[in-house]
This record gives sequence, C-alpha cells and structure tokens, in this order.
Amino acid sequence: MSTTWIIIALILGFVVIFQIAKASEYVAIMRGEKRTRQESNRINAFLMLVFLVGGLIGVWYCNERLKDKILPEAASNHGENIDRMIWITLAITGVVFVITQALLFWFSYKYQERENRQAFYFPHNNRLEVIWTVIPAITLTILVGFGLYYWFQITGEAPKDAIQIEVTGKQFNWEFRYPGKDGIFGKKYFKEVSEEKSNPLGQIWSDPANHDDIYTTGEMHLVVGKPVKLIINSKDVIHDVGLGHFRMKQDAVPGIPTTMWFTPKYTTRQMREKYGPDFNYEISCQEMCGKGHYSMRGTVIVESQAEYNAWLASKQPQYVAAMAANAPAAPAKDSAAAPTAAVGSTQSMNN
Repeated sequence: MSTTWIIIALILGFVVIFQIAKASEYVAIMRGEKRTRQESNRINAFLMLVFLVGGLIGVWYCNERLKDKILPEAASNHGENIDRMIWITLAITGVVFVITQALLFWFSYKYQERENRQAFYFPHNNRLEVIWTVIPAITLTILVGFGLYYWFQITGEAPKDAIQIEVTGKQFNWEFRYPGKDGIFGKKYFKEVSEEKSNPLGQIWSDPANHDDIYTTGEMHLVVGKPVKLIINSKDVIHDVGLGHFRMKQDAVPGIPTTMWFTPKYTTRQMREKYGPDFNYEISCQEMCGKGHYSMRGTVIVESQAEYNAWLASKQPQYVAAMAANAPAAPAKDSAAAPTAAVGSTQSMNN
C-alpha cells in the first residue's frame, strides 16, 4: 500500500513541476522572452570559444605532463612497432579531432541566432557524403592493415633459437614451465593435475621429456636480446597475459593453447638505472577473471644468458619433487629389538 502512495506522490510531483515550467514559459513570453533568449545565446556562443581554446590547451598540457608517465619506453622489438602504430594513429585522429572541434565551436559562435538571419537547411549532398565516407574508410583500412601485419608477426612462427616458456593462468596466479636440457616439453593431461601429488600442471611422468622440466610460480625469467616464445594456457576461466612494458598481450583460454613471441631489449637492471630502483617488469591478467583479478600479477626478470643459465641450473625439476612426494613411507624400525639389545648389554655390564 505504501508503494502505491509513493508512486502517486511522484506522479503528482511531476505534474506540479510541469505546470510550473509551463507557467514560467508563459511569463517569459509576456516579459519579452525572445530578447532574453538572444542575450543568453550570445553569452553561450562566446563561452563556446572560451571552451574551445581552454580545452585544446588542456589537452596539450595533459599530454606533455603524462606522456612519459603512463608507461616507459617499449622494452621489446614488437613493442617498438606497436608504439609506432599508436603514434601514427594518434597523429591522424589528433589532426581530425582538432579540425572538427575547432569548426564545431567556431560555427556555434559565428552562426548564432540573430535578428535578420534565417536558418539554412542542407539535407543532402552526394559529393560531401562520398568525401566523408571514402576518406575515413581508406584511412581506417590502412591502419587496420598495419595492425593485422604486426599481429601476424607477434603470433606467427618464432625464430628457431627462441626460448620456449609455458605460461598457465589460474585463479589467481601465474605458473611457468621451462623445458630442461633436452629443450622439449613433456606431455600433460588435465586429469593428472594434482596439487597434493606435486603435479600442478598435470604432467605425465611416464614421458621422459617431463623429467627435466622446471616449474615455477609468480616470476618469469627471460634472456635479454634473445627471442622468447610463450605458450599460453588456462586451468579454469579465460585469463589474459598482459606484458605492458613489452606492449604484448594474449588471451589464456581453457583447452586452447595460444602463442606469442618477442625479443626483450633491456635487462631489469638497465631499466632500474633509467627509471629507479623500484622498477619491475610485470605480468598481469588483463581479463576480468573473478574477485581476485586485481591480485593476479607476477614479476618478469630480464637478465643475461649467463644469469639465466645459473638461475635455471639452481632449480629442481618438478619430477624430482613429485617422486619425493609420492614415494612410499619408510617402514618403521622394529621397536622390540631395542629393549632386548638394551637388556643384553646391561647383563654383560653386570658380569
């Protein structure tokens, strides 16, 4: 019942406001509404120019202050191409933006309502429609072409000497697998996944190629100047491997491995010398994947080949950990023998 009265009150309030507005309109007409509107229109037209100038200055100022603070320079070979494509796109769209906004606000000022001016209706013009349809279409086609070209490079065949790393996303962490000395990943099967048995990726231990594979979490190691191919998987929902410093990203889809490759340009140490000691390359999830999505982040360490080899040599293959976890418990020692031996030794001492 109370809901009904609330609805009735809202309807009556709307009717009262509407009637007051109509009454105000009639009063304005009686007092010379036309003149009042023209004066208000002149003020608004002048403010349009102020807004145009202030807005363009604001855009320029924000760009100058923030252009180097969002992300540092691209740290991969493909990242350079992505940045170049972005700058070309911004240059083209920026020119169009400035021209169209300047005309929009200038026309609002120049063609404001005046006493002796009639509105001119311009409903159709084939030439103009062809111009503003064909030119943007050609421009966008070129930009999309560049994008596809770079995308096929990123997701295409990696160089033969590329390091291969398997990246697996799960709620809410990243897992990494490196092939051992044989350079081959062992086979996996999702039904073999078991944290209790130290087999988080479902590796098939009967496959000898699995016996030297290295498993880590939270931190991925790369070699500077050497191509790396990422083989990307997911255990649960769709994630997204985001490598902002390298300008790379790729979906991690359950049951459908995806790939991308790139070549790191700078070590972590070099980037810290440029941007401060707190700098770290980051791998993040860029696909909303659940309530812990914000925490799905890891660190990428870019280092020399010697440092990478030393780090890899310090890691124990996951096969060793799994065999130790699944080994049968050692049989308990015979507790009856100890008291007998103790009694015998006591008697000999007494003799």
